[in-house]
Amino acid sequence: MTNRTLETTSAAADFVSAEETEPALAARTENLSVRFAGVPALDRLDLRLAPRKIHGLLGRNGSGKSTLAATLAGFRRPDEGRVLIEGGDLGTAVEPYENAVATSRICLIRESGDLIAAAPVKHALGLAASLRPNWDEDLAGELLDRFEVPTNKKVQKLSRGKKSALGVVLGLASRAPLTIFDETYLGMDVPSRNLFYDALLADYAEVPRTIVLSTHLVSEVSTVLEEVVILDNGRLVTQAPVDALRGRGASIVGPAAVVDDFTAGFTVLAEEKLGGTKSTTVLGDLDPALLAQATAAGLEIGPVGLQDLFVHLTATSSKGDRR
Repeated sequence: MTNRTLETTSAAADFVSAEETEPALAARTENLSVRFAGVPALDRLDLRLAPRKIHGLLGRNGSGKSTLAATLAGFRRPDEGRVLIEGGDLGTAVEPYENAVATSRICLIRESGDLIAAAPVKHALGLAASLRPNWDEDLAGELLDRFEVPTNKKVQKLSRGKKSALGVVLGLASRAPLTIFDETYLGMDVPSRNLFYDALLADYAEVPRTIVLSTHLVSEVSTVLEEVVILDNGRLVTQAPVDALRGRGASIVGPAAVVDDFTAGFTVLAEEKLGGTKSTTVLGDLDPALLAQATAAGLEIGPVGLQDLFVHLTATSSKGDRR
């Protein structure tokens, strides 16, 4: 993947005031629960999504990511608690379910597509344009060319990759103040996904808004995200800025015996050994004294990968709470 840098344009406050008109919405859930046949998909969930940030919604299969995405978008009514959306021209907080104004400002793109299979691609584009007040026709055309999506074909005749690319076009060109991609890009190959991430960052820089990427491709999207929400068993495991989350661990590299000595007492996330050299990824804060000790011992200290933290945090959560 190409290196990506992103200068944050997020506001200092968690939520925008009614006077702001930038195309970005804040969202929050309060004691949110959604059940299927009595089994919780979301369980008393409290979280906040600040405006004008790219949020990663991470979790294993069945963690509740898709249910949360659908509930945020107003596709599903909560069984308990509520979802509140505010900011932009919505002003004060409103619940999105059965609220036509709110849902026109939210765009949810799901892997399933939610498209009329027998209709041509241009019909899907026309419908999106009629429903999204911030729709950008020029951007849609540019992205269709870039992803090589034919507009005269019926949706059902597109390959899975092209259907995913069409979803990406619909989501980005909507320029919705809250745009949610629920693993819609899984059908795309790696070069196409990289193209998507680059297009997303470029358009986000031009029109900052609130974006949620729901995925389990953690290592692939880590350079795109600003905030991370990790779910497991329908509950919030953690929510933090990406840099703060990475700061919870470190990679220790050096002679195997020295590394083992230094990392004793830490929670080990991963280990690799090549000859006499060992790399150990640990969970825990390294204060200045520990860093000085590591340097004096000839050890190299590096940042921990978001993927390693994700695997550890969800594994720990699942062991402690099986349903």
